[in-house]
Amino acid sequence: MSQRRGQARNSQRKLAEIRRQQRARQTRLRILASVAALTAVALVVVAVIALTGRRTTAQGVRAAPTGATIDGIACQASEQVAYHIHAHLTIYASGARQVVPAGIGIPGPQQVVDGFVEGGKCLYWLHTHDSTGVVHIESPVQRVYTLGQFFDVWGRPLSNTQAGQATGHVTAFVNGKRFAGDPRSIKLTPHAVIQLDVGKVIHPQPFTFPAGL
Repeated sequence: MSQRRGQARNSQRKLAEIRRQQRARQTRLRILASVAALTAVALVVVAVIALTGRRTTAQGVRAAPTGATIDGIACQASEQVAYHIHAHLTIYASGARQVVPAGIGIPGPQQVVDGFVEGGKCLYWLHTHDSTGVVHIESPVQRVYTLGQFFDVWGRPLSNTQAGQATGHVTAFVNGKRFAGDPRSIKLTPHAVIQLDVGKVIHPQPFTFPAGL
């Protein structure tokens, strides 16, 4: 009788051990399933971010310049004044005026005083100091620069169908006269008043340069 009881207890212990191992195995499987699910979610998030990035690039929004030469235009530690002129740019999208921001062509960290970007890591020969739309052309040599080059320094697209983030037919005016051709080819001449209308056409607006510019 005692032997039978011993065998029964052994059987019970073995059964309990088997059940414990089964429970442990099920717990591991649940953990692995959770990890796999989290990994799948992470991969989906990464894919969405990558796709969004590609879409943004396709729409023409590029990374801000960091100081590398763009279209042969260098970014230097100080302003170049051998050739120093100014032009003005206004952009309308569906009739609404768009801000041409301060600090275009001045990679950070920027030194800003009352909204005026005085300097940064360096200054491209084409840049803006404030949000008035005045484009500063400050070059070590006299040469012809174009609006397309300014947009490239800005990191925004410009074509007959897009200006910055606004898409639609682009109508360009230079000094109040309609410009026929690729807006990228518009020359940045002294006191050129440039207007880009995306979609709705706005009557050319005048601009008076501040004294000293």
